[in-house]
Amino acid sequence: MRHLLTHAPPPDPPPTSTSAGGGGPVEEEEVTTKKRCQYWLPNKRRLCANTPLPFSRFCGNHETTAEARRIPCPIDPSHSVSGENLKSHVKRCPFKKQAQVLESQPYYSKGINSGSSGDGKADAVGSAAKRNAIFRMSVQDFHGLLGKIKLIHSSISMVLPHSYLVPDACSKWLNQRLDSRKLPYQEKHAMQQASIIGNIEAFGMLQKPKDLTNPFCQECDGSDDVDGDENRVSAVVEFGAGRGYLTHMLTDCYGIKKAFLVERKSYKLKADRSLRQNQSISLERLRIDIADLNLDEVHFLKGLGHLAIGKHLCGPATDLTIRCCLNREYNQSKETHSTSSHLKGIALATCCHHLCQWKHYTNTKFLRSLGITVEEFHAMTWFTSWAVDADHSSELSDVSPQETNLSTICSEDKQSNLEDSDVEQIIRGMPVLDRAHLGFICKEIIDIGRLLSLRDQGMDAQLVKYVPSNISPENHLLLAKSRFEFPTVIMESSLAALNLKSS
Repeated sequence: MRHLLTHAPPPDPPPTSTSAGGGGPVEEEEVTTKKRCQYWLPNKRRLCANTPLPFSRFCGNHETTAEARRIPCPIDPSHSVSGENLKSHVKRCPFKKQAQVLESQPYYSKGINSGSSGDGKADAVGSAAKRNAIFRMSVQDFHGLLGKIKLIHSSISMVLPHSYLVPDACSKWLNQRLDSRKLPYQEKHAMQQASIIGNIEAFGMLQKPKDLTNPFCQECDGSDDVDGDENRVSAVVEFGAGRGYLTHMLTDCYGIKKAFLVERKSYKLKADRSLRQNQSISLERLRIDIADLNLDEVHFLKGLGHLAIGKHLCGPATDLTIRCCLNREYNQSKETHSTSSHLKGIALATCCHHLCQWKHYTNTKFLRSLGITVEEFHAMTWFTSWAVDADHSSELSDVSPQETNLSTICSEDKQSNLEDSDVEQIIRGMPVLDRAHLGFICKEIIDIGRLLSLRDQGMDAQLVKYVPSNISPENHLLLAKSRFEFPTVIMESSLAALNLKSS
């Protein structure tokens, strides 16, 4: 792993031995140290053990000039390569063959779900760039931004309901595995998975198993569509599936026979092995970026009504998933829509809002209507990281701005007292509770925009807090189900429904 740390001078060399023999053990240690890379690793409290490059004090990983020349691999940006070796690396990159196979598949369509910024600002903005942009703001502009965020949040009259639900089928599944110590992950993750499934059922997207005495029955309501019941869920698609344990619980407890896992990374200890042991379950795992997935061309889902689910879809992955699910469903006329093969519902637990990008966000129209610029959106996404920094023994997301010092920070008197400070000093001086609350309200604004986007496309949608924040501060769950019998809801009516006040 590459160390993204700054160079630090090596520690003072140990004292030279004064023994009569000269070359004692201390002297030998000093010689050995000089043969090492002189990059100091503060976490390990020692020098890097690699051999330095010729005519350099540092190894290839830590040589500053080499670092400046390293660029992301064009085939797989998860690793980097020296610029001078780029041509030869591309020819022998181990990911090249894998990429070629993927690109030949009918469901691969580069960037189909990426979206468009609409104003030419399509470049991804990293966390460091977001932070630096905020630190460069004037104190007056920074306080103006905080006041604007507070006003926008207070003008949206929406209370997110707490909806921690554990259905009976999942409760029995959990108890059986806890008793036998067969739960392959922390219990808090199981509680989140169970509540996601419970909310899916409560929202009417999933029916209870017929045999609650045996929640792992093969005759449950999720069996194949052989009797013409169009409301029946035959398959589940988990986006950002990771190890796939949300799908594992859902298929076990509700008898869904087909599972499709979408994940661009490789994981160990996956649920796949356990799922494949069940002969009645058909499982497919696809290693692809959600941005490039054309779900309409996946043969596995042909002729099946399906649920789209995701637990903690990081940053833009939530927006990419919404586009992936709705591009084919609602960008066509109702006359050509097939009721025997369509999306039955969506349940996405949002996460890592600090990674969100303007280009991918599904409702930039909503943000523009609130007067939020691209730069302000990226600042808001950076603020969201503060929501997970505080002590979550209480429900911080329910604390009103009046119960914190956020209103005081935005006041004119406070601004006049901080004229000699810069934004970085102001941020470092903010109480943890105030920072956490600001992070939560920014997360809510972003997720409410996503909620309106789903409603705007004809979905019956809801946003809930599916677990307490002491289980996970990333506790927003987007729920949406098909509503074809109703006309498409236009954006203006969506905004009016939220009673947005004019500023």
